[in-house]
Amino acid sequence: MRLIIKIARNELRYLFYSPIAWIVLLVFWVMIAVAYFNPLHDMANFQEIMIKNSNSKWTWPSTKSLTGSLFGGVYTTAVSYLYLFIPLLTMGLVSREKNTGAIRLLYSSPARLRQIVLGKYLGIVLYLLLQVVIVGMVMVVGALNIRDEDYGLFLSGLLGFYLLVCTYSAIGLFMSAISVHPVISGIGTFMIIFVLDRIGGLWQQYDFIRDLTWFLSLQNRNQKMIFGLIVTRDIVYFMAIAFIFVSFTIIKLRAERESKPWYINAGRYILVMILALSVGYITSRPVLTGYWDTTAAKKNTISTELQKMIKALGDSTLEVTLYVNLLSRTSKMARGLPEARNPSYLTSFWERYLRFKPDIKFNYVYFYDIDPQSSDSSWYHIYPGKTVQQIAAKVAERSELDLDMFKTPEQIRKLIDLKSEGNRMVMQLKYRGRTEILRTMDDVECWPDGSNMASVLKRLLEPDKIFKVYFLTGDLERDIHKVGDRGYAAHTAKSIRASIANMGLDVDTLNLNVQDVPADVATLVLADPVMNLSAAVQKKIEGYIAAGGNMLILGKPGKQYVLNPLLRQLGVQLMSGQLVQPTYDETPEKVVCLTTPYIDTLSFLTQGLRGVGMPFVAGLTQLNDSIYKFRPLLLGLPGKTWLKAGDLVIDSTLPPFNPLAGDILRDTFITSAQLRRNIRQKEQRIILFGSADFISNLRIAQNRDLIAGAYSHLTYNHFPVQLSIILSKDILLTISEQGAYIERIVFIWVLPGCILLAGTILLIRRKRQ
Repeated sequence: MRLIIKIARNELRYLFYSPIAWIVLLVFWVMIAVAYFNPLHDMANFQEIMIKNSNSKWTWPSTKSLTGSLFGGVYTTAVSYLYLFIPLLTMGLVSREKNTGAIRLLYSSPARLRQIVLGKYLGIVLYLLLQVVIVGMVMVVGALNIRDEDYGLFLSGLLGFYLLVCTYSAIGLFMSAISVHPVISGIGTFMIIFVLDRIGGLWQQYDFIRDLTWFLSLQNRNQKMIFGLIVTRDIVYFMAIAFIFVSFTIIKLRAERESKPWYINAGRYILVMILALSVGYITSRPVLTGYWDTTAAKKNTISTELQKMIKALGDSTLEVTLYVNLLSRTSKMARGLPEARNPSYLTSFWERYLRFKPDIKFNYVYFYDIDPQSSDSSWYHIYPGKTVQQIAAKVAERSELDLDMFKTPEQIRKLIDLKSEGNRMVMQLKYRGRTEILRTMDDVECWPDGSNMASVLKRLLEPDKIFKVYFLTGDLERDIHKVGDRGYAAHTAKSIRASIANMGLDVDTLNLNVQDVPADVATLVLADPVMNLSAAVQKKIEGYIAAGGNMLILGKPGKQYVLNPLLRQLGVQLMSGQLVQPTYDETPEKVVCLTTPYIDTLSFLTQGLRGVGMPFVAGLTQLNDSIYKFRPLLLGLPGKTWLKAGDLVIDSTLPPFNPLAGDILRDTFITSAQLRRNIRQKEQRIILFGSADFISNLRIAQNRDLIAGAYSHLTYNHFPVQLSIILSKDILLTISEQGAYIERIVFIWVLPGCILLAGTILLIRRKRQ
């Protein structure tokens, strides 16, 4: 061991007497300083402005981690340029000795070949430890700049960075042993790193080598550690690759000293590869993989509710079948193909769940089918006169896919009926003979999020707790099938993430003109009826309410007379006229409402909600004879909202307040309310909104937390499933804009200048000696 340390010390001495080592150190310092202190200065400046202009104590959003925001860029920068630095530093480790003839002295010395190689490797990794120290120094400064900084994120990022450095160094050491020309060694190191970085994308369509090439891939191996998740599989990978190339170096140098047949040396290389890859492949299996989320807010871990659901599955098998339609209308279909299975499907989506249930069984079914009535029929316009099979053949040929791997429409329909899903890419989860569909989404993320997954798992675990929401039709109410601005298709569309159809609720329509209220109803939704409700319809609704049924009722100015006869039973009325909130920037019908403390009683989804935009809204008022507990949820801005009587013109000048015309000005107006009472050993819940447009297709994305919270409240908080979130504590910088500016100057200019001066003096003195 002493001899290894001595060789390492000599290697370090040589590196510090080399201008390349000082240049690399200097450039690396500047890059890291720029990556941290420039964003720090910008954020400190923004924070200072916000605090000055805010009447309350301002902080960054609690869902945002300042540690992750700042140091994610630092670590990414550090990793991104290592493939340029390492070849420069390692290209002369062994080739230098060969060129000068010193290798013969090393061979004739008492040191064993293994000690020589390990000593040189230790020397370079000790030098590269200085790069870790540089990042660590910035980390210490970050701990002073961020209140309640996330230390776990710091440490996991440093670990991932250093493991990558050691792996690159082992590759450079081996390439240096292959050639006597340092430049060729450097180019070879770069090429090996490039191959390992890209090999994960090769041959992923072939089952028998998919997992092997994916395991060999260096791409994004330390990405999880950068953002606070330490995975044993990745640690073993770095150690295995380093072991392979250090062993290769020993084998190569030994082969130069021995006269052995070529197959002996080839066998040594193969043996090392098999040993390292076997250990790595075995330890990468889900059941043998360990995880440690070092972040304070557990950003890399699914919620405790999801963990409990997965634990409730017990030892029973959870079988997941992915159905991928070659002719799917979604552009995300490619994420379900075999070549995307490891990087996208299993790693990006399922790994977070495999962490807690590693025995999930995965099946894959590929097919092609078109149903013009429920899915996109544009294929027939692209390929006119072609059959479904001929269209599929063209698409497969264009995508370089084998059509034989896809089941025909007849074959897939015998397995499962996906017509109701529009033949889209979906996952079917099977547990104890029960099945549920987990859908993909038509957005950038594609895969379902934690809320979608929780809803499906809960339906699997609790099949007796299925809640059905009926939207009333027949009187020109808002249509859940229309995709226009006024429609409500976003509430029920299976391809939209925030749709209640993807939140665990069954959705259907109900026409009370010809139907009765079914027994399985969980909530009735009456959204902006335009026509007067017939006596029969009103009687059915009144009977449903009298029996303790839950309802969601949405009105609109100009149609108060349609709903008020029904609302009288609830002790509530929609006020005549329309609420307006004239401002310079917006038309007056757009009213900003503030939430009351009662909003937090809806569900976890609405906690923290403070403002809601509601266009075309009517005020609510309570009657004296109400039998319900009346709790206002939303209020118009005090002093800025007033009731406009008569017609409102929104494309002209702002309407003036005219009390003679019937306009009313109050401190505030109620725009949404919650009604509750105990009946038949349960609590009846009714929610009223004075606007139906604020959750239409055009605006539901802005208010989805509120409407999701309303549905959760009406289903007694069963669906959507409430998932707890640990809020970040590192949400405030402790440094001013001026302080951040000084730090930036010191670390980007002053300290690098000192390093440059120290390196120059040392090199000059060395040259004189």
